[in-house]
Amino acid sequence: MPLLLNIDTATEHASVCLSNESGVLLLKESQDQKNHGAFLQPAIQQIVLETGIELQAVDAISVTEGPGSYTGLRVGLASAKGLCFALQKPLIAINTLKVMALAAINQAPYSSSTLFCPMIDARRMEVFTAIYDIHLNLMEAPNAKILDSFSFEEIISQQPMVFSGSGSLKTQALFNHSNAIFSSVQHTAAHLSVLANQAFEAANFVDLAYFEPFYLKAFYSPVAKK
Repeated sequence: MPLLLNIDTATEHASVCLSNESGVLLLKESQDQKNHGAFLQPAIQQIVLETGIELQAVDAISVTEGPGSYTGLRVGLASAKGLCFALQKPLIAINTLKVMALAAINQAPYSSSTLFCPMIDARRMEVFTAIYDIHLNLMEAPNAKILDSFSFEEIISQQPMVFSGSGSLKTQALFNHSNAIFSSVQHTAAHLSVLANQAFEAANFVDLAYFEPFYLKAFYSPVAKK
C-alpha cells in the first residue's frame, strides 16, 4: 500500500493528510476559505514534523482536481505540482464531487438503490453537481446546474437521493419529497486518500506538465472599459 500526501483545497473547507496502508496517519484542516494558500504549506510542514516522515518517502501526491473554487483549485494543484516536481513523484488527481459522494456514502448504511448528489455552491441558484450510485458509478456527469423545484423531480420520485455539500443548502426549500435526503457530512483529504490509493494501484497518474484544474465552468472576470 502506498504512502500518499493528499491535498484538498477545492471548497471552503481545506485539508491535507498523510495516508498509508493503515489509513490516515495525520490530518490537518482549515475552515478559512480565504486563506487556503496560507494554510497549506505550514500544514504540510506540521505533518512532517509530527509524523517524523519526510516528504521524500511518499510514493505519490494526490489533489482534488475540481470543480470548486477557482483560487482554491489553483492553490492545491500548484502546491501538488511543485512538490511532485521537486520530489520526482507522480501526481494523482481526483474529481472533487466524487470525493464528496464517498463522504456521503460512508456516513450511513444507505440502501443499494440510493443515489448520491454532491453539490458545490456556484452562487445564486447554480451548483456544480453530479450523481453517483452507492458504488461510486457515475450516473450523471459533472455539470453546472441552475436549480429549480423541478430539478431531479423524476429521479427522487422513484428512488432515494442524498444531497450533500455547500450547494445542497439551496435544495432543502425546493425538494419537498420523502426520497430527498439532506446530509451535512463534510468531506476531507481522508476521503480523497481512499480514492487516491485506488488510483495509485491502477497507476492512474496525470501529466505533471500539462494537467490543469477541472474548473467545469469558464472563469469570468469583467474588464473595465478604457
